[in-house]
Amino acid sequence: MSTLPQYLIAIDDTDDIGTRGTGDIAQQLGEILAADCGGVASPVTRHQLLVHPDIPYTSHNSAMCFALKGEISPQRLKQLASELLETESAAAADPGLAFLCLSSFASHAALVEFGVAAKRRVLTKDDAYQLADTLGVHLSEHGGTGQGVIGALAGLGLRLEGNDGRLKGHYDVGQGENELSLPVSALLAKTGVAAVIALDDTELAAEVPVLIRGKLKAVWRQGRSAILVSFRDGAWRNAGKQDLKEY
Repeated sequence: MSTLPQYLIAIDDTDDIGTRGTGDIAQQLGEILAADCGGVASPVTRHQLLVHPDIPYTSHNSAMCFALKGEISPQRLKQLASELLETESAAAADPGLAFLCLSSFASHAALVEFGVAAKRRVLTKDDAYQLADTLGVHLSEHGGTGQGVIGALAGLGLRLEGNDGRLKGHYDVGQGENELSLPVSALLAKTGVAAVIALDDTELAAEVPVLIRGKLKAVWRQGRSAILVSFRDGAWRNAGKQDLKEY
């Protein structure tokens, strides 16, 4: 049985104040693509980019990325993505789309470097197009100035980097307003997340109890979805806002 191809897909700059968020559009795109090819789309990760006066953005300047496993041609992928972006993006947006096929892509380091750079300094569309052309990554703009191609390409790089980004949304595992204790195994089963990882990168064993309180978010850590925890007041607890800030 042949292995299904896996694509990495990122979009940026599709929204405006008061319109559908880029994360929602990315999630919808994943659903459309998966339905079209009978494949599976991964959760969407949000990657924070540099906030700077020279960079146009709506509220946060973040790119969205997800993986798709399924038999679909690059041409069909682009067609479906283009249709959605041009229909659902805000009128004032500058949408960009980037994607690559992981099974045939070998230039991870250069793309990761671009993604990390986009968190630290101002990059240009020329920078993005030159790199995409060199690496054979699809990059296209779908309205406005097309400035979103920079963030879209950076989103691919940051997802590949493996330790950047938060998963879209949050999880209700029954904690409500109170504190709830769950073993790691139950936490993974309820969320679908791949691992529970401490701030020092130690992976917690299945039987270890974790105290959950407040909003439970997952991050992209060690190249997979993970719930971050820290050991405080004699117990493992889900990471707080300060620990999640770097994601």
